[in-house]
Order: sequence, then C-alpha cells, then structure tokens
Amino acid sequence: MQSPLRHGKAAIGTTLAGGALAALSQAPERASRLLRHRYPTVAVTGMTGVGKTRLADRLARRASAEASAAEGTEVGSAVMERRTRRNARLRGYRFRVVPGENAATRLGALDEVFHDEPVDGVLHVVAYGHATPRRTAGTTGAALASREEQLAAELEDWAITAHRIASMAVRRERPTWLVVAVTKADLFADDIDAAVHYYSPGSGSPFGDKLDELRALAGGARLSIDVLPVCAQGGGRKGSGSRLPDKACSELLTRLELRMAQLSGHV
Repeated sequence: MQSPLRHGKAAIGTTLAGGALAALSQAPERASRLLRHRYPTVAVTGMTGVGKTRLADRLARRASAEASAAEGTEVGSAVMERRTRRNARLRGYRFRVVPGENAATRLGALDEVFHDEPVDGVLHVVAYGHATPRRTAGTTGAALASREEQLAAELEDWAITAHRIASMAVRRERPTWLVVAVTKADLFADDIDAAVHYYSPGSGSPFGDKLDELRALAGGARLSIDVLPVCAQGGGRKGSGSRLPDKACSELLTRLELRMAQLSGHV
C-alpha cells in the first residue's frame, strides 16, 4: 500500500510539472507580446513615387540606396521591403514598406500587413501632388503627370488601403494608429499648412472626406489619425527648388518620430 507521504510528493511533482509545461507553452506568446511592445510593426503605404522607401530608411536611420545615387531617378520596389530601427534602450520599429505599384505583389503585401500579420500602426505617405511620376508596368525612367492627376491617383490608391485598414481595425481589441505623412514638404514650403489641411479629417477636401469615411467604418475609438508634414530627403537637395533648410527638414522628421514614439508607448 502506497504511503500518504509518497502520494503527496507525487501529487506535488505532478503539479509542478504541469505548471512548468504551462509556463513553457505561454513563453512564446509572452515573448511575442514583449517584441510587439518594444518593436511594433508599422506598415508604410502609399502610391508609387511618394518616397516610402526613402522615408522608411530615414526613420530606420540607415543610408538609402536611392539617396546614395547621384540624383538619379527613383525606382520603386515591386516587393515588400523590410526595415528595422533599434536604439540603445532596446526599442524601435519593424517597418513593412508595401509596394506602390498596383500589381499582384502589392495586393499580396497589403493582405499580409493588414490580415495575415496585422501591424500595430500605419504610416501612409502622400506628397500633395508632388510624387515622382512613374511609367506603367514597373518600367524605369521618368514619366509625365500633372499635379491634379497625381492627387487623383493618391485618392485611388488610398481607397484600396483604407478598406483594409478598416477591416483590420474592427477585428482587433486594441486601437490602431494612422499617421498620414505629407512628404516632400520642401517642394511646397509655402503651402505646408494648406497641405496638412487637405489631408486632415473634417477638412471637406476629397482626401479628408475619405478619412471621415474610414473613421465611420472603423469606429472613432478604434482608430487615431494624425497628419504631419515631413521631407525625408532633406532641404537644399540639388535641383529640387527647396526652400526649406536642412535644419527645418530635420525638425519635421523629429516631430514625426516623437509622435510615433508616443503612439507606440515608447515615451
């Protein structure tokens, strides 16, 4: 007959083993939560030619292959690009730069960041009609497009992205943040306030109306929206006609970085 003491020790051993297994099973989930808190994932979206990769490179504090070219024509990527920013406090971001071309690779990347592996925030890049025109079907080289045509293309691109943001926002428990980054601000230095107003909710502009629709679909409490100007390339770039000095462009980038840190709980 087994003694009560031996039976009790066996029970305790079973309990400890069960607790250890439970802890091990929860370890990956806890590690994932810690990673997302310290390194939230950010989708960088926007139409082709607005400078998504360049902005992601600046935010990741790395040299851009485009920037290193001698003022050559920017060529967009046909696949999703990944960037990571780290700091000394072991915090940062994991950027997912979605292709701007309206192709199968772009739609697949949108599905990945908004459905398969939902991101923590969205950095949607626009350029107030100053995107670099691109030829169709990924052909390299410059193209011609009026500012009105570029603004219309931005709206068309945004309609596709906004639908996916709304679908993601209503599925998740925690709120989603969206920053509309109005890039290439050095090209319209005298109209920065007007540009920010154009992209703001409640402005009555075509883009503002689309943001109002997104808020209605996602729910105001589930989606925060900020609009910030930025010039990722820096003032005074050769042949750009820039009227913003390097210091002013750096300050705009710092404002964007600070807001992202606030939204991500890093400060």
